[in-house]
Amino acid sequence: MNIRDSIAFVTGANRGLGLFFARELLARGATKVYAGARNIDGMDVGQPGIVPVQVDVTKPDSVAAAAARCADVRLLVNNAGIARVMESTLDPDWIATSREIMETNFYGMVLTTQAFAPVLAANGGGAIVNVLSDTAWFSRPMLAAYSASKSAAWSFTNATRIDLRAQGIHVLGMHVGFLDTDMTKGYELRKTRPQDAVSAVLDGLESGKDEILVDANTQLIKQSLSSVDNAYYLNLPALA
Repeated sequence: MNIRDSIAFVTGANRGLGLFFARELLARGATKVYAGARNIDGMDVGQPGIVPVQVDVTKPDSVAAAAARCADVRLLVNNAGIARVMESTLDPDWIATSREIMETNFYGMVLTTQAFAPVLAANGGGAIVNVLSDTAWFSRPMLAAYSASKSAAWSFTNATRIDLRAQGIHVLGMHVGFLDTDMTKGYELRKTRPQDAVSAVLDGLESGKDEILVDANTQLIKQSLSSVDNAYYLNLPALA
C-alpha cells in the first residue's frame, strides 16, 4: 500500500506508539490521520493533519460511530492496548485481569476490524496494521494474561489476512518486544525506540510484507519455534 495521499485511523493514538504512528504517517505523505483515543479532552497531538476522534474500542457503539464519522479511511492501525503485571499465573485476580486485557487487546481489535473493513473495501481497498508482540509466542509468567491476548490477536490477524484479501485489504502483523514508551517506564529492559519500530512497520507495509519482526529478540523467538530449543517453554537466557 502507498501511504502517500492515504487517510488513516490509528487507535490508542493519544500517546506512545500510536502517536508515533500518526506522526510518521503524516511525514510519509498521508493527507490525514484520525487519532483515536478513549478520552480526547485536552488532547494535544502537536501538528495539523492529525484529527482527534473519541473511540472506546471496548464499546461496539463507540467503534461504529467512529467508523461512520471516518468513512474516508484506507488504513487502519490497531494499536490500542493495555498491559497488567501480575506476580504469578496463580494470582487469584488472574481471570478478572485477563478479561479486562482481552476486552481491549483482542475484542477491541475484532470490533475495529469489523467496523472499518467495509469502509476500506468501499474506498477501493487498503490495509490494516495490527500491533502484536513477541509475547504471542514467548509468555513470561508476569505477563501471561497480556500474552494470551496477543496470541489471540495474532490468530485473528492471520485469519483476517486470508478473509479480506479478496476485498483488496492487506493485513500486516507487527511483532515487537519491549518498547521505550511510558508503558515500560521504570523497567530496566532491552527496549526498542518506538520511532524505529514504526519506520520498520511502515516500510514493510509499503513493500507488501505480511509480518514484521521489529527487533532481534523477536526474530530469535520466532525462529526458535521450529527448533528443538523452543523459546516458549525453555525460557532461553537471551529471551528472559
